[in-house]
Amino acid sequence: MALVAGALYLITFVTSIPTLKLYEPLRDHTDFVLGVGNATGVMWGALLEVVLAIACVGTAVVLFPVVKRQSEGAALGFVAARVVEAALILVGVISLLSVLTLRNDGVGAADADAPSLVTAGHTLVAVYDGTFLLGQSLMPVISALCLGSVMFRSGLVPRVIPAIGLVGAPLLLASDIAIFCGLYEQGTSLAGLAALPIAVWEFALGVWLLVKGFRPPRLLPQPKTGNLAEDPQQASR
Repeated sequence: MALVAGALYLITFVTSIPTLKLYEPLRDHTDFVLGVGNATGVMWGALLEVVLAIACVGTAVVLFPVVKRQSEGAALGFVAARVVEAALILVGVISLLSVLTLRNDGVGAADADAPSLVTAGHTLVAVYDGTFLLGQSLMPVISALCLGSVMFRSGLVPRVIPAIGLVGAPLLLASDIAIFCGLYEQGTSLAGLAALPIAVWEFALGVWLLVKGFRPPRLLPQPKTGNLAEDPQQASR
């Protein structure tokens, strides 16, 4: 189980990084939708993000039984965050595929249609940026808080690994809020620095699980039920 989870985490890491380069023609050419620039990279980037979405859900499914034994609430929160992240990734992919469809239709279009096609293309790219902010930036914050807190308390992995995620989560959240408020844009150096600790946490977790697996867990305190009949010693008092 740890081996599969580690491999899936590394897949999410590997499939998310190249898209920054593959989507450059889409962002460098304002009239991309009219046929300017190479669309091959965008197609490959969309394919990688589909794999990314599947791997995100896979990490949640594989780790859920492990996390649930430590904290059912954290396990459910982790699964929910990963599923929402995957769903938003796929919405973003749909918007990019729509841009490619407009591009195919726009090649050779009349000059009168060009402005409307460019506007539609920019709108779809804006949709992708919105899904990226909510999916691949905000949801990892929730994932890190839910999964990282369990990993830190239980000792299933060295504490330094989830500590990085727990420190990076509020930093990335503050960056997401700043981007949402228009203080700076996605893709800037500040946004990249804010996302770095979460990236390190997920990469380190994937490598550890793939190479070392889980450590024996520390027993976490269980909530008291208040039912004296469940404790023979207390019931006899």
